[in-house]
Amino acid sequence: MLSAFLPVFLAMFIVIDPIGLVPLYIGLTSHIPEIQRKTIIRKAIIISFGVLAVFILLGKWLLALLGVDPGAFYIAGGVMLFIISLDMLFGRPSKSKVSERESGPESADEGVSIAVFPLAIPMLAGPGSITTIILYTGSKDSVPPFLMMAMLFVSLVVIFCIVWLILRASDYIHRLLGETGISVVERIMGLLLSGMSVQFVYDGIVKLGFLRGIAG
Repeated sequence: MLSAFLPVFLAMFIVIDPIGLVPLYIGLTSHIPEIQRKTIIRKAIIISFGVLAVFILLGKWLLALLGVDPGAFYIAGGVMLFIISLDMLFGRPSKSKVSERESGPESADEGVSIAVFPLAIPMLAGPGSITTIILYTGSKDSVPPFLMMAMLFVSLVVIFCIVWLILRASDYIHRLLGETGISVVERIMGLLLSGMSVQFVYDGIVKLGFLRGIAG
């Protein structure tokens, strides 16, 4: 059970990347009162959890509705995650992420809107996390579908608790690690994600039967 849960949890944790949120969150909320910052964190977590929960419940049926073979989606999803991992490894701002300058609110009253964009979407519930969820829910591996959904839900609950703690302590973490420390953590996450993404592509090729065909 634990051996099946850990890869799911680690994949979701790496893709959501709570530590990588710290610089953006500080840039967006540095001028906003502490009470309002708590509200922003709470709303962002609730909204992103709701969005990802929908894909946990409907991801498998979405693939079936579109007629997409899980193997094909494994390959497509692996490629997408690999591109995201390159952004993390080389410190390039992902196009799915919004910089402070582009999305910074002009007043504290407008600050609450950043809970929806860009914090909830696309930072927490973005293409990477959605793709990872659909990859796991669409899998035909030995883990029963309902058990996989349960593991994804538990993973999200634990990860978003960690996100809440990290964002609440973002100023302290930023002082402790500095820009260099956060950059190092992000690159380590990117390296891990690149390995997982290649594994997804390999699994997709196997599921489509290409490797068996070549071997034969």
